[in-house]
Amino acid sequence: NGRLATRINEDKPNHLLWNNRGTWWCHFTIHRSDFTSERVRVSLKTREIERARERRDELLRDFCA
Repeated sequence: NGRLATRINEDKPNHLLWNNRGTWWCHFTIHRSDFTSERVRVSLKTREIERARERRDELLRDFCA
């Protein structure tokens, strides 16, 4: 459990995404109550940017739920 350390920016649709040799990844940081943090990097397993955005949004919804 922790707090997601990111802001959703509607002006930057590819926020938190990066392309690594054709595959899209999502990365963000979680801050925990014990003052530690964890970087999370997840392959979105797609080469399509639209699908990557959808998967990123699903992933962030799961973390915030």
